[in-house]
Amino acid sequence: MEKDQGEKAGLKKRLHEIIFEADTPMGKLFDVVLLVAILLSVLAVLLETVESIRIKHEGLLNVFEWGFTILFSIEYLLRIWLVRKPWKYIFSFMGIVDLLSTIPTYISLFVAGPQYLLVIRTVRLLRVFRVLKLTRYLSEANVLKNALRQSAAKITVFIGGVVVLVLILGSLMYIVEGPGNGFTSIPASMYWTIVTITTVGYGDITPATTFGQTIASIVMLLGYGIIAVPTGIVTAEMAFSKKDESISTQSCMNCSREGHDADAKHCKYCGESL
Repeated sequence: MEKDQGEKAGLKKRLHEIIFEADTPMGKLFDVVLLVAILLSVLAVLLETVESIRIKHEGLLNVFEWGFTILFSIEYLLRIWLVRKPWKYIFSFMGIVDLLSTIPTYISLFVAGPQYLLVIRTVRLLRVFRVLKLTRYLSEANVLKNALRQSAAKITVFIGGVVVLVLILGSLMYIVEGPGNGFTSIPASMYWTIVTITTVGYGDITPATTFGQTIASIVMLLGYGIIAVPTGIVTAEMAFSKKDESISTQSCMNCSREGHDADAKHCKYCGESL
């Protein structure tokens, strides 16, 4: 009995190294095959939207779609089985992406159209950094992630201020221009303000009065300043973020967290041996 349990634990450990990590030849081979499968599955979804190809090869494309979906479903279930705390993986960013990359095909059995959402599988290509051992890029990604996390509160306050400004300017434009010039409601005027303040300028609604055009000019100039603010916030946080010089591709079997130092022997999040 103990021998069987030991063999099972050893098997799970070997499979974990292959599926979750890229430090071994088999692990790297698994990820390369997985990336190729992701690319082919996304290509099949893209080709299915081309009418001439869909009519001619509909059966073959369906076989590919279901084949890849079953493959990714098995992989997803294996990942859940291999970690000691499955919910840590299930509710992680990549865990959610892995789930979303499979369920659209099953939903398409009852509702037409969701299978095209399978292009979300492209997000899984982020694993290419682990496969190619581009640890320098992983380090830079951590700097960016930390900067965004540190600046989240400031950006939230900034966005809140922009929303208030859009509401005020939209209401003002509705009063000044009115329905006769396309500003049929305050929400429609807020839409115009957002389009203008972001310097997109679709041109579907334009002010006709002199006062309205003056306000529009001010909004356009505000747009340039507003765009620069979040960029400055994130850049400042990046300047102060600590850069990790060396990160491995090791994944903790207990909590599924990554981003450990190259010489780490234990998980820095839960203490599990790596």
